[in-house]
Amino acid sequence: MSTNTTIDKEKLKAELTVDMVPPPLYQVIMLNDDFTTMDFVVDVLMHVFRKSADEAERIMLTIHYQGRAVCGIYPKDIAATRIHQVHQLAQQAQHPLKCIMEPVPA
Repeated sequence: MSTNTTIDKEKLKAELTVDMVPPPLYQVIMLNDDFTTMDFVVDVLMHVFRKSADEAERIMLTIHYQGRAVCGIYPKDIAATRIHQVHQLAQQAQHPLKCIMEPVPA
């Protein structure tokens, strides 16, 4: 057994230390259309993106007047899952609502 265990522990810590880089983030953007109801958009924002009623209404109005709005920022897999959920709900309700994802600008 080594008598110099503190040096061994420090050396081991240095070898195990890895620079952790967070995953790239993507913004989920909901697009405006002329057929999906405002109430449906608010419901989707509240249930899929967990927005409060006030925040969901604000985002919905931004989508309505500006043509698009960011609904949330997530790692790629989570963003893709949220988009899939939106598209499933829209299809079930027979709405053409669409979302896309874009990398968060640096």
